[in-house]
Amino acid sequence: MADSVALDPVDLHILRILQNDARTTYREVAAEVGVAPSTCLDRVSRLRRSGIILGHQLRLDPAKLGRGLEALLMVQVRPHRRELIGPFVERIRALPESRALFHLTGPDDYLVHVAVTDTADLQRLVLDEFTSRREVARVETRLIFQQWDCGPLLPPAQEPARHAHLSADRGHARSIGDDDGPSLVPG
Repeated sequence: MADSVALDPVDLHILRILQNDARTTYREVAAEVGVAPSTCLDRVSRLRRSGIILGHQLRLDPAKLGRGLEALLMVQVRPHRRELIGPFVERIRALPESRALFHLTGPDDYLVHVAVTDTADLQRLVLDEFTSRREVARVETRLIFQQWDCGPLLPPAQEPARHAHLSADRGHARSIGDDDGPSLVPG
């Protein structure tokens, strides 16, 4: 496990703002935080170098791309050996339907978040890409009705205070298939 990095209130405020909207300019962030733009740029650069900020992601609405049905697949791989799970992980990550893949403890080995066109497409995906693989012992499917962004992510000591800094749009949810709602897909 990586060591945590000490953050001061300015760093935390910058992280809150950028997690809410990574497109916010350094000048805007600096004005909101109350520091000079050059200080803000230096802080963000340090947060990147220290590995706290890993990058920026473009979030898309799967429904508007023709993938209006999202599901979570709980997958058991047997036997759970490195020579089998490596190729399994590579294959699942390469699927265009895959949104996220998690390696778990417990009865299920993997949780796969997928986005498909409809239930027939989901059935095809499960049968052709999962249960047809010799190492897959079982797949359980759960449809996603709605999902919410949570955050911003802060160090444990800062969590009680974070609720006061959440933006107004954090309470909005996106129903899978909404055409006019905000895209709140984990990024």
